[in-house]
Order: sequence, then structure tokens, then C-alpha cells
Amino acid sequence: MKVIGMASDHAGYELKEALKPLVKSLGYEIKDFGTHSTESMDYPDTAHPLGYAIENGEVCCGIAICGSGNGISMTLNKHQGVRAALCWNPELGALARQHNDANVLSLPARFISFEMAQEIVKSFFAASFEGGRHQRRVDKIACK
Repeated sequence: MKVIGMASDHAGYELKEALKPLVKSLGYEIKDFGTHSTESMDYPDTAHPLGYAIENGEVCCGIAICGSGNGISMTLNKHQGVRAALCWNPELGALARQHNDANVLSLPARFISFEMAQEIVKSFFAASFEGGRHQRRVDKIACK
């Protein structure tokens, strides 16, 4: 069974918790990097542990959630091998995987409904990387 990492800040906590049953139903185990309440905290404190876990192969991929989805995505994308994609509809979720080989789905908790988040998660995990011309582009992402 694949292990997926989940991380959020206080703004994304409730959505993270609500999405866990769906993620489990898709066949994943979950490693929760926090946060564990709606008490104010800083998104890098959960994003960096998720990023390191992806770099080290402890988890295959992740879902990251903050208020806008931007801060947690920016933090995760500092990690080598992490390709976090901010998605607010199912089409973007699928394209992030198909064209960018995204391995972290970032969600904007304050701007999408729970129902929309569920559809995005399903779309993201149903899609797979197409390779081909997209591989050439993904290979150019990392700084050398």
C-alpha cells in the first residue's frame, strides 16, 4: 500500500481531516504531518516535514492545504524532487499529474468547497504522468 503525506496549516486543518476517508478509500495509507487543530500556526512547520519525507522516499506523494494554497506550495517546492501544484478544479488536478508529474496536490481551503476538494483529489490521483514531451520539461525544473 502506498503512503501519502498530508499537511496543512490551521486554515486547512478541517479540510485535511475531512478528506482523509476519501484518501483511504483510494487505497492509500496516510502519514499526517499536522497541524492537528485550528490553532494558528505557520505552514512551513508542516510543509517542510512533508517535503523531506518525499525527498527521502518515506511517502510517495502528498496533499497540502493552507488558506490560499500558495504558501504551502511555495514551501514544498523548495525541496528537490517535490512538484507541488496548486489546483482549484478537477481539470487542473489531472493536468498537474499528466503534464507536470506533480507529486503534491495543494488545495486552497478558503476558496473551494469540500465537494470540489473531493473531486480534485479524485482527479489528481486518477491521472498519471504522460511522459513524452512533458518529461523533457519536468527534467528542466530542478536547479543544477
